[in-house]
Amino acid sequence: MKNISLLFLIAILSTSCTKTTQEANKEPMNSETESSVLRHVVLLKFNETSSPEDITKLENAFAALPSKIKEIKDFEWGHNNSPEGLDKGFTHCFFVSFESEEDRAIYLPHPSHQAFVDMLGPHVADVLVLDYWTK
Repeated sequence: MKNISLLFLIAILSTSCTKTTQEANKEPMNSETESSVLRHVVLLKFNETSSPEDITKLENAFAALPSKIKEIKDFEWGHNNSPEGLDKGFTHCFFVSFESEEDRAIYLPHPSHQAFVDMLGPHVADVLVLDYWTK
């Protein structure tokens, strides 16, 4: 009887911990808190045939998007300088921040963004895009 009670107690504690963890990891539909920001992260690996001038032109074109698309709340970017050697050839990271998923939904098909994507296409060996709400 003592073993059954102990197993029952463990089962109850396990269930409540699992539920709490699941609730903590739920992603919100529009924002997690009023101070949360939706980040659109773009990692780029350029073709070996793209010249430094081509890449600079693309960096400038991406950096110009906030002045063309009012839904972009913030923008930053930089070159990889990690000493770990785990970049898999990705050299550039761009953060585009939005206040809502609706703003991101305007950005993605926006003509200025699409023109940039078209310009970028011939120079990209690989791209990785992740979006997340800041915590």
